[in-house]
Amino acid sequence: MQASGRFRYLDHLINVFVVVLIVSNLVAPKIIAIGAFRLSGAQILFPITYIFGDIFTEVYGYSASRRAIWTGFLASGLLSVMGLILVALPPAPEWTDQNAFEKVFHFVPRLVAASLIAYWCGEFTNAFVLARLKVFTRGRMLWVRTIGSTVAGQLVDTIVVMLLAFGGSLNLATIGTLILSGYLGKVLYEAAATPLTYLVVNSLKRAEGVDVYDTSTDFNPFHGSK
Repeated sequence: MQASGRFRYLDHLINVFVVVLIVSNLVAPKIIAIGAFRLSGAQILFPITYIFGDIFTEVYGYSASRRAIWTGFLASGLLSVMGLILVALPPAPEWTDQNAFEKVFHFVPRLVAASLIAYWCGEFTNAFVLARLKVFTRGRMLWVRTIGSTVAGQLVDTIVVMLLAFGGSLNLATIGTLILSGYLGKVLYEAAATPLTYLVVNSLKRAEGVDVYDTSTDFNPFHGSK
């Protein structure tokens, strides 16, 4: 794998990936009504991070995806910690927007931990599955890799976040319904975005002159890029 400094677009893509991840956290409290369906703001944006994950792994390899995942994890953690600290600090008497500020930045610690752990597990599952499928399919059938990795990654993400966030406070039937509805929505989102993923992946491969196959990659999430 080449050093990231030799790629024209990798750092820019990681920056956009982190921005999308952070914004999805900030807009999560908004509940959107589409007919009888209800979605949170995060459900509109967060699946895009999995599309980015597919692009990182498919074009630049697992180590680039690992770097992006850790960068996003640290950025999300920092946002959550700073939100908790700033909400807890006493507001100035003349500042009257504390309630509005709390509505946006009062992250519940349990939900923060659940979302961070689920993100970490799901993104690494997505990257690993796509990298192995690329070798197995010898670079053919990109749609199998993008959808297959999302099926695995989003399953892990959705189960982990729902169990950690609501286990013990909601009954298992309700949690199961939340997992199923959230999971199906994310997978359908990824499937619908497949043509765009094809376009971006093929364009980047031509522009960067690279197409990495993770045939002998160290997939340990805690190891540096090899």
